[in-house]
Amino acid sequence: MRYLLPRVADLTETQSRLLMLAQALILQHVKGASPAPNDTDVADGVASVAATLETAGKGIIYEHRPVTIPAQRISDLVSTAIQDLVTRAGSDGARLERDAAKALRALEQTAREARKELPDATRPDTSWLALASRIFSGAQPADAAQEPPAPKLVV
Repeated sequence: MRYLLPRVADLTETQSRLLMLAQALILQHVKGASPAPNDTDVADGVASVAATLETAGKGIIYEHRPVTIPAQRISDLVSTAIQDLVTRAGSDGARLERDAAKALRALEQTAREARKELPDATRPDTSWLALASRIFSGAQPADAAQEPPAPKLVV
């Protein structure tokens, strides 16, 4: 949490919820994805959606596309969810798009910086995904999940 909280501290409640929605969708996608995305794919995927929303906010219709296939899949997944929410929001859709863009930029920054600050010995290219899966699923790291042995009574 020391890594995540400073990066999302300035987000509003709506923006925080949008960030959690996007990350939950990504984590659900990662479980069965082939090829498996890494932190860079997550950052590129959400950055392209954020850039598309920011461009649309200026009145220009242009869809930014990431380079890799895993990032493209993440982009499509998050974009579809955001567009569904915007459609349901009705007249508040423009505000929701702005909030989503800010939340996705925060997620992008978090995923990009993870490799430097969250070294993972097993796969450094998935440091953010590993941390996010623990944070958002409520699971503990493998070594913390093991229970200590029960005390033995000697008679």
